[in-house]
Amino acid sequence: MSAVVVLSTVPEMGTGKKIAKALIDERLAACVNLVPYVKSFYVWEGKTVEDDEGLLIIKTDKESLEKVIKRVKELHPYTLPEVISIDISGGLPEYLKWIVESVRK
Repeated sequence: MSAVVVLSTVPEMGTGKKIAKALIDERLAACVNLVPYVKSFYVWEGKTVEDDEGLLIIKTDKESLEKVIKRVKELHPYTLPEVISIDISGGLPEYLKWIVESVRK
Protein backbone atom coordinates (compact mmCIF):
# COMPACT_ATOMS: atom_id res chain seq x y z
CA MET A 1 0.00 0.00 0.00
CA SER A 2 1.15 3.54 -0.60
CA ALA A 3 -0.46 5.25 2.39
CA VAL A 4 1.17 8.13 4.27
CA VAL A 5 0.42 10.22 7.34
CA VAL A 6 0.87 13.97 7.02
CA LEU A 7 1.27 16.10 10.15
CA SER A 8 0.56 19.81 10.30
CA THR A 9 0.16 22.10 13.28
CA VAL A 10 -2.45 24.87 13.18
CA PRO A 11 -2.83 27.99 15.33
CA GLU A 12 -6.41 27.27 16.38
CA MET A 13 -9.35 24.94 15.82
CA GLY A 14 -11.10 27.04 13.17
CA THR A 15 -8.11 26.85 10.85
CA GLY A 16 -7.77 23.13 11.52
CA LYS A 17 -11.41 22.48 10.70
CA LYS A 18 -11.19 24.54 7.50
CA ILE A 19 -8.13 22.64 6.26
CA ALA A 20 -9.50 19.23 7.31
CA LYS A 21 -12.85 19.82 5.59
CA ALA A 22 -11.20 21.03 2.39
CA LEU A 23 -8.90 17.98 2.21
CA ILE A 24 -11.82 15.61 2.74
CA ASP A 25 -14.25 17.41 0.42
CA GLU A 26 -11.62 17.54 -2.33
CA ARG A 27 -10.80 13.83 -1.85
CA LEU A 28 -7.17 14.59 -1.07
CA ALA A 29 -7.36 12.74 2.25
CA ALA A 30 -9.30 9.73 3.48
CA CYS A 31 -9.37 10.95 7.09
CA VAL A 32 -8.12 13.93 9.06
CA ASN A 33 -7.90 13.94 12.85
CA LEU A 34 -7.75 17.29 14.59
CA VAL A 35 -6.03 17.01 17.96
CA PRO A 36 -7.19 20.12 19.81
CA TYR A 37 -4.10 20.89 21.87
CA VAL A 38 -0.37 20.45 21.56
CA LYS A 39 2.33 22.61 23.13
CA SER A 40 4.97 23.45 20.51
CA PHE A 41 8.50 24.69 21.19
CA TYR A 42 10.71 25.85 18.34
CA VAL A 43 13.17 28.51 17.23
CA TRP A 44 11.73 31.17 14.90
CA GLU A 45 13.62 34.25 13.74
CA GLY A 46 16.34 33.59 16.30
CA LYS A 47 14.04 33.30 19.31
CA THR A 48 12.72 30.31 21.22
CA VAL A 49 8.94 30.25 20.85
CA GLU A 50 6.32 28.39 22.88
CA ASP A 51 2.89 28.09 21.24
CA ASP A 52 -0.43 26.42 21.91
CA GLU A 53 -1.53 24.77 18.67
CA GLY A 54 -3.75 22.07 17.21
CA LEU A 55 -2.41 19.11 15.24
CA LEU A 56 -3.81 17.73 12.00
CA ILE A 57 -3.15 14.04 11.38
CA ILE A 58 -3.92 13.55 7.70
CA LYS A 59 -4.17 10.10 6.10
CA THR A 60 -3.66 10.02 2.33
CA ASP A 61 -1.72 8.16 -0.34
CA LYS A 62 1.70 8.96 -1.79
CA GLU A 63 0.20 9.96 -5.13
CA SER A 64 -1.84 12.71 -3.44
CA LEU A 65 0.95 13.95 -1.15
CA GLU A 66 2.10 16.91 -3.26
CA LYS A 67 -1.51 18.06 -3.73
CA VAL A 68 -2.08 17.82 0.03
CA ILE A 69 1.04 19.88 0.71
CA LYS A 70 0.00 22.50 -1.84
CA ARG A 71 -3.54 22.75 -0.44
CA VAL A 72 -2.38 23.01 3.18
CA LYS A 73 0.01 25.81 2.18
CA GLU A 74 -2.83 27.65 0.40
CA LEU A 75 -5.17 27.45 3.39
CA HIS A 76 -2.67 27.86 6.23
CA PRO A 77 -2.08 31.25 7.86
CA TYR A 78 1.56 30.55 8.83
CA THR A 79 4.37 31.85 6.62
CA LEU A 80 6.07 28.46 6.96
CA PRO A 81 3.56 25.80 8.03
CA GLU A 82 4.69 22.45 9.33
CA VAL A 83 3.79 19.86 6.71
CA ILE A 84 5.69 16.60 7.07
CA SER A 85 4.86 13.13 5.83
CA ILE A 86 5.58 9.72 7.28
CA ASP A 87 5.31 6.56 5.23
CA ILE A 88 3.01 3.98 6.77
CA SER A 89 5.00 0.75 6.86
CA GLY A 90 2.27 -1.45 8.28
CA GLY A 91 -1.19 -1.62 9.75
CA LEU A 92 -4.56 -3.21 9.17
CA PRO A 93 -4.48 -4.04 5.43
CA GLU A 94 -8.17 -3.27 4.97
CA TYR A 95 -7.74 0.19 6.52
CA LEU A 96 -4.69 0.97 4.39
CA LYS A 97 -6.62 -0.12 1.30
CA TRP A 98 -9.52 2.13 2.35
CA ILE A 99 -7.16 5.13 2.58
CA VAL A 100 -5.86 4.60 -0.94
CA GLU A 101 -9.30 3.92 -2.40
CA SER A 102 -10.87 6.93 -0.65
CA VAL A 103 -8.55 9.47 -2.24
CA ARG A 104 -8.76 7.95 -5.71
CA LYS A 105 -12.54 8.10 -6.11
